[in-house]
Amino acid sequence: MGLNAPKAADLFDGASAVEAAERMDAYASELNKSLSNASSVPGQAPTADPLSAMESLVANKSLSPDAAAGLQNALAAQRVALQDIQKDITLTSPLSTAFAAFDLEAPAKMLTPRPTPLRNRIPRKKGVGTSHRVKRITGYTGTGTGGVGNLFPGITESTTTAFGSISFQRGPKISYSADDLVLPYNSYSLSDAVSFDANFSGLGYQDLRQLSSTSTLYATMLMEGRMMLMARGTASGYSGALTAPTIASATATATTSGQTALPNAQYIIFVTADAGISGSGFGESIVSAQAAETTTGSNKTIVVTLSAAVVGALGYNLYVKSGAQATATYQGTFQGLTATLQGGTAPNSGNLITYTTTGALVTRAAADTSAYATGYDGILPTVLGPNSGALNTINSTFSTSNPGVEFQDVFADLYSNVKADPDLVLLNGNDRKQLSDAIKSGSTANYRLTIQEPGKDGVTYGSIVTGLQNEVTGKAVDLLVHPWLNSGVAPVLSFTLPIPDTEVSDVWANFLVQDYMGIQWPVTQFAYEFSTYFRGTFFCTAPAWNGAVSGIKSA
Repeated sequence: MGLNAPKAADLFDGASAVEAAERMDAYASELNKSLSNASSVPGQAPTADPLSAMESLVANKSLSPDAAAGLQNALAAQRVALQDIQKDITLTSPLSTAFAAFDLEAPAKMLTPRPTPLRNRIPRKKGVGTSHRVKRITGYTGTGTGGVGNLFPGITESTTTAFGSISFQRGPKISYSADDLVLPYNSYSLSDAVSFDANFSGLGYQDLRQLSSTSTLYATMLMEGRMMLMARGTASGYSGALTAPTIASATATATTSGQTALPNAQYIIFVTADAGISGSGFGESIVSAQAAETTTGSNKTIVVTLSAAVVGALGYNLYVKSGAQATATYQGTFQGLTATLQGGTAPNSGNLITYTTTGALVTRAAADTSAYATGYDGILPTVLGPNSGALNTINSTFSTSNPGVEFQDVFADLYSNVKADPDLVLLNGNDRKQLSDAIKSGSTANYRLTIQEPGKDGVTYGSIVTGLQNEVTGKAVDLLVHPWLNSGVAPVLSFTLPIPDTEVSDVWANFLVQDYMGIQWPVTQFAYEFSTYFRGTFFCTAPAWNGAVSGIKSA
């Protein structure tokens, strides 16, 4: 049985009709509030909404304006927090980083090229003591080598030759030339370390100690490969540091077709001799004296000319500054004795070099880095040095009217000088492509394309020059791209001598007191440390059987 709601007259007896109605409305409002916020505990007052209670305080006029404003801000922040708590779970809520798994593939991928073609090919022989010593007979009468002349052997019954203080009826004596080389052994090492924190944090993902050891070993092999190619030593018997080039002139000239004008300004110019300053190399000579030139009017490019070539240089590095620029910056490397500096943004092409302010600072050449006290002479210093058998400096692109003539000239000189019959030509990748294009498209080139098994699985078209036929000896000389060889120079190498009984089994060889060692050092701090070590030298027994084409400009 339902209960009837009380009437205003019953609740507020004695009040006027208007007062009773107002009090009834207030009573109903409060009753509704209590029903919407009912206590779960019988007989206990319901819990007040804390935010509503705080808002009622704000409505109280007794609060100061500053206090009311601060309270309003706190209430707004609390309202936002309550709204976030009530949101659905998404990729950004309630955590901006999401409740998502990481699809991390283990272990780390090794995008690290490590070709070492020379190290793989050149023998490694046992050495002893503190140096490698070689005594060489470089010529005797009739060989045409070592500076020894020829001698006519004809005699008569009255021909006499002195043997000591006495002359006998005998033919004339032959002559010899010889030398004695002492090449010091040096030690080489690279190291790495893995901290305890890194090692133990990586467990389950990658063996960092193994990664460290393997990477250090490969790094040692890669750097030895570069040393075998371009290192220079300063000890006795080695080629020593490159000399600084001399700038003969820097002349502002009018721009020609295909060139971009420089802004009008004074340009300060420096040059160094390159020993392989690129990322694959080791350094350069000290910087030259500066030259200055100003562009004005129609003369908007600058031609830089050197006085003479530097023996052994792979090219020449150009540094320039202008205007408010504090220090000259690297512009590019050129071949030959001249380079042209232009404006604009075009990439360098041949000896046309575009001015930039973002290259390496010339201060890196304040001291010589072309040679090292612990270095030896690699292949490039040998074939470009005074003992080279044949050096053809072309200071141009490869010929297209007579493709390959640059190398044929070297082959001919090597045969003429010492009867050499080389085995291999090393090339930079871009130079190899230029040579192939010159031979395939040359106006007088003769070559043949052979299609193997033409009836099987179609034909794959393409051609590349893999070797040059030595026009003097008839031997096919292989071409090999070396991954770390700078453009502009192509060594022509012999690995054996075409002469019996020379006592030279290998023209190029490493002599090692100690070949590669890997050393896991005892733990002395919170790290695992690893080093490689080897001790020895690199040596060419017969440099006159090797040569080079240098000064190759990009096409």
